[in-house]
Order: sequence, then structure tokens, then C-alpha cells
Amino acid sequence: MIILYGISQCDTVRQARQWLDERAIAYTFHDWRKQGLNPVQLRAWVDEWGWENLVNRRSATWRNLPAITREKMDESLALAVMEDQPTLIKRPLLELGSRRLLGFDAAQWTRLFQN
Repeated sequence: MIILYGISQCDTVRQARQWLDERAIAYTFHDWRKQGLNPVQLRAWVDEWGWENLVNRRSATWRNLPAITREKMDESLALAVMEDQPTLIKRPLLELGSRRLLGFDAAQWTRLFQN
């Protein structure tokens, strides 16, 4: 089962969904704003990629955090903030069973789905 995580208003998530739809690849979309974020799953993603790779420092959510929060960001704080504000997580996150991809790269996804 393929699960695409993100938020529906994100342009990159829209591009990823369109890419999947155009290729008739079946997937389930999980919107963090509407359906929430599983803290156990978030912990697993942090263990896999590191909190530094999961935090989207280009997002409005990051820019709107208090300066002291951005300066003091470490793994514990990042977990707490991402759980409270999932829009801080880089997206989309594509889960393919035991394999996951972070972000949308059409060339990478094309190679992945050709195999």
C-alpha cells in the first residue's frame, strides 16, 4: 500500500498527487492537518532521516516560529514542534511499505516506479 503524507494546500504535495494520478498509481493520501500525525510514526521518521532533514526550514511555519525556538532547535524540541505543527515537516512523504521518500523529485519517482 502506498501512502502519501502531507497537507492538501502544499504546492509540492499537489504536484506529487498529480504525478501519481497521471500514472494511475493507487495511493492513499494522509493529510496531517485533517487526519493528524502519529507521534510513534514521527519518531520512526526522525530515527530514519534525522530531525534536521525532516524540518522544512523554507516553510512559513518555520519562519513564524519564535526566533528563540529556531535557535534552540534540537531533536527533542523538533519532535515536539513537528507534532504540534505538522506543517513544519518537509513534504510530501511517500511511504511504500518498508521504503520511504521525502520530498518530490519527478525523476527519482520515475526511476522508483519503473522497477
